[in-house]
This record gives sequence, structure tokens and C-alpha cells, in this order.
Amino acid sequence: MSSDMSSDMSSGVNGDMNGRVSGGEGDGVRASWPLYEVFVRGKRGLNHVHVGSLRAADDETALRHARDLYTRRNEGVSIWVVRSYHITASSPDEKDPFFAPSGDKVYRHPTFYEIPDDVPHM
Repeated sequence: MSSDMSSDMSSGVNGDMNGRVSGGEGDGVRASWPLYEVFVRGKRGLNHVHVGSLRAADDETALRHARDLYTRRNEGVSIWVVRSYHITASSPDEKDPFFAPSGDKVYRHPTFYEIPDDVPHM
């Protein structure tokens, strides 16, 4: 058994986004655990960044596993774990029609405003 697989099994992590768990006892139970998406904010970052996915029995366990897996070198200051089925995303195939409506909202573009010369950093 590879070291990657053994670390995945010991932490309850499933490296397969399709719900397949490889090897070991209790695979059926782990496969039924919900899939979580993990977001970490780095020490110098302002945003949380998606770093991976894992399976866990509950939210608290997911948070602990995410800490153990994705912040091993103390690179994170904040972790979010979100159940995958709570995430709704737009499709890259529909990007043009989905984002097109913002083009007709001229008030979002500051073309109608004159900025005074004494206003700094604009």
C-alpha cells in the first residue's frame, strides 16, 4: 500500500471526487460520508483559496482533517470546510451569457463622473 493511500485512510480522506475510496476496512462507511471542499487563507493572503476536498463524518471532523492535511506547515490562519452539495457554481460553458447582463449597467462604470484633481489615489 502506498504512503498516500495509508495517510488518506487514516484521516478519513477520499482523494477521489467521484466518491470512490481505495483499500482498507470500512470503505463503504467512508464512501457514504459527505464530501467537503476545503478553503484555506494563508498568512499573507486576504482571501480563502480552494485547496482540496475530503470526506468526513461531520463538520467538526472535516475541519480537523482539513487542518491536519492542508496546513501541515503552519501556512494557514483560517480554514473553511463546506459540504460540496451546498456549493452552486456557474458553468464555464455559459460564461458569456451569464456575465453579459453586467455590460448594460452603465452605472457600474465610472465614466460619467469627473474626479477632482485634489482626490488622491484615484
